[in-house]
Amino acid sequence: MVHAMIPILRVARPTDRMAELIAFYRDGLGLTVLGDFRDHDGFDGVMLGHPNAPWHLEFTSEKGTSAGNAPSPEHLLTLYLPDRAAWQAAKDRMTEAGHAPVRSHNPYWDRRGVTFRDPDGYHVVLQNADWTT
Repeated sequence: MVHAMIPILRVARPTDRMAELIAFYRDGLGLTVLGDFRDHDGFDGVMLGHPNAPWHLEFTSEKGTSAGNAPSPEHLLTLYLPDRAAWQAAKDRMTEAGHAPVRSHNPYWDRRGVTFRDPDGYHVVLQNADWTT
């Protein structure tokens, strides 16, 4: 079976702002809460993504520990949306959820995309392009 050889990607990072991050990624970006956990060895967490995608994001909060903010504006996620209507809908959903676009630190992302800053200061780019290597 070919699918058994394709790994599922989990991008995990800590946060001090769990509720705000869930709202940003669920309500703004339209991701689905795929699962969550409470007090798992001192950690709370949530996984968000698209149910059929081979990737998801995990945000964790460790009791008694501060995660801090993004180390730099170049710490970002890029979501490629090649269909112009889907890209515009995603952009509109973000602004309707109260998230204003920001200028990207790297001007490349402003040419065909729009950047938003999540509650921890990480940038998320909605790129109106196909992903190519």
